[in-house]
Amino acid sequence: MSRINLEEDARRLLQQTFGYESFRQGQQQVITHVLNGQDTLAIMPTGGGKSICYQVPAMLLPGLTIVISPLISLMKDQVDALNELGIASTYLNSTLSAEEEFARTEGIKDGHYKLVYVAPERLENFTFQRLLSTINISLIAIDEAHCMSQWGHDFRPSYMKIPQWIEQLQPRPIVLALTATATKDVQNDLKTHLSISEDHAVVTGFARTNLSFQVIKGVDKRAYVTKFVNQRKGEPGIIYVSTRKEAEHIASHLQKKSFTCGIYHGGMSDVDRAASQEDFLYDRVEMMVATNAFGMGINKSNVRYVIHFNLPKNIEAYYQEAGRAGRDGEKGDCILLFGGQDIRTQQFFIEQSDADAKYKQNEFHKLQKMISYCHTESCLQQTILRYFGDDSDEPCGRCSNCLQQGEKQECTREAQMVFSCIKRTRERFGTMMIAQILTGSTNQKIKQFGLDKLPTYGLMNQQTAKSVQSFIDFLVAEDYLQRTNSEYPTIELTERAVNVLLGNEQVMRRIEPELKEPEEQDEVFDVLRNLRKDLATSNGIPPYLVFSDKTLKEMSKYIPQTEDEFGSISGVGEQKKIKYADAFIQALAPFKDKKPEIDMTLRPTKTSSKASGKKGNHLETATQFLNGSTIQELVNERNLSERTILNHLIRAESEGMELNLASLVPEGKRKHILEIAERVGAEFLRPIKDELPEDYTFEEIRLVIGK
Repeated sequence: MSRINLEEDARRLLQQTFGYESFRQGQQQVITHVLNGQDTLAIMPTGGGKSICYQVPAMLLPGLTIVISPLISLMKDQVDALNELGIASTYLNSTLSAEEEFARTEGIKDGHYKLVYVAPERLENFTFQRLLSTINISLIAIDEAHCMSQWGHDFRPSYMKIPQWIEQLQPRPIVLALTATATKDVQNDLKTHLSISEDHAVVTGFARTNLSFQVIKGVDKRAYVTKFVNQRKGEPGIIYVSTRKEAEHIASHLQKKSFTCGIYHGGMSDVDRAASQEDFLYDRVEMMVATNAFGMGINKSNVRYVIHFNLPKNIEAYYQEAGRAGRDGEKGDCILLFGGQDIRTQQFFIEQSDADAKYKQNEFHKLQKMISYCHTESCLQQTILRYFGDDSDEPCGRCSNCLQQGEKQECTREAQMVFSCIKRTRERFGTMMIAQILTGSTNQKIKQFGLDKLPTYGLMNQQTAKSVQSFIDFLVAEDYLQRTNSEYPTIELTERAVNVLLGNEQVMRRIEPELKEPEEQDEVFDVLRNLRKDLATSNGIPPYLVFSDKTLKEMSKYIPQTEDEFGSISGVGEQKKIKYADAFIQALAPFKDKKPEIDMTLRPTKTSSKASGKKGNHLETATQFLNGSTIQELVNERNLSERTILNHLIRAESEGMELNLASLVPEGKRKHILEIAERVGAEFLRPIKDELPEDYTFEEIRLVIGK
């Protein structure tokens, strides 16, 4: 059959069987390569129609098409969709009974099917190999092909055996490798493994123009998610978390709030995972709370939002997971809730893996790129595209950075101070130490190393160490600096920083407009004070044990109307929220019209000191800690309990201050605590303590997990 006829048949099949008028970008080019017998690599964004690239040729080629897919839970959906279109398809995997597998094997022998889906592990099965030796295979489609590269974000050793298996097939079939997320290194890896020429690699770009990306820092994550999903009722969404226990806790929280919510993680049985996925696909639940086990190939087209509750391990994983929003081409929101403590979790996952040192180093490098994404002021879509080697000059105009208010101001002089300090210390230190030198810290280590004698010592002493650390994060994100690829990275200058030091380039940074803090409202405060007195009398306790005046004044400013908003007020802990929320929210209800137009879920967790124009107690404690004071010295100097000092330090670290509190705990204990926390969850301390030897203290646990 001529090339022209094949292309015409492909177009006719697309219209008549699949119901699409025309091919999307890249599809026709890939299909033409395949129909001409050329091994091909297709890199297309999620939702770009990769499956059409092998399903159309499968219908036109004479023999069988084998689709290698990494997750057996996805095969049924693919096969059901094809059979619905009248395309005879099946799958072979471990979910089938012996009778079912025998029947399908006989159907393959009889030429009943055009496509057969299998997992890569099936290729090593002797019975399956013998079956294939008796039939005509026209095409091998390798879905999620990035799993074949050790530089990919989801490397699977079983994928590495595919090229050798293909070469043993006689005659050798055409090979089509497909993926949505592949950096230049991964693309080169795949072309090498599968002997695909550069001319037969089709890369359509990575942009998803219907998606809006946001990075949100320093908020009460649970309160933010609760409010967000409440505003988007009826819209399907996915909430990704880092650990199994976190998935269970968040799902339980949302279910208690009367949301229909599924859960999916690797600790569940195959049956339970399949049932949960089916509930989501068939709209029996609105949202799915999941770890990255809810992964590749999720075909639900109408996901309207994807929230990452925790920092993903790298940009490839993030973009693939975020890309599950808006597969139908309609608008989708991709939101990443960034918290500094999440970095520690991902570092732990890398360190505890069985991979070799080179692989771990690469994973640390990719984690640093992910962290920089969270600190950049550039267009978020552009930042992602450049990571994949897709240089775009046009900002998306939709992401949180593009829509950010505030003018850019020159900060070249401050940047030169930072660069000079790093250069004079021979690039031997991390962010925290550089910030301490620049702010004139009296930390014992600084004196011990003689760093207080440097010309750059104290150059930025009008700022806090935290603000200088934030500035350094910005400089890393904008490629003036780079971190080394290790668990405890140091900071190095890039060529761009050298240009700034030489006066050849200016550094510009957006200055955020200050939010006007609402004022205390005396009328509201009086009502709250009377309620406090009544509650104290009925409980036989002094009024200050209910809430302090400071807490009541903050309530009078913000007029919280929900339990989550009430819980975000400084001085309202979990127990007091349970005990007093109803009474205070009822008392505040008549003042609803006095509530300021401030989204409380977007405020930093509790009221930050920055808002009031003076340092909060926790930041004063943290600053003294950065300046070299030990915890015991802080207890004595500040006349506070050790528990309060720890609370201050943990809170400051959760707000982004780089204190490295976990390093106060011996490494052996630290790793043991993290292992237990991963297994039993980190929401409560007691289950972790119960699993540990008696010599482990609650204080050590709190320092390690940041609570």
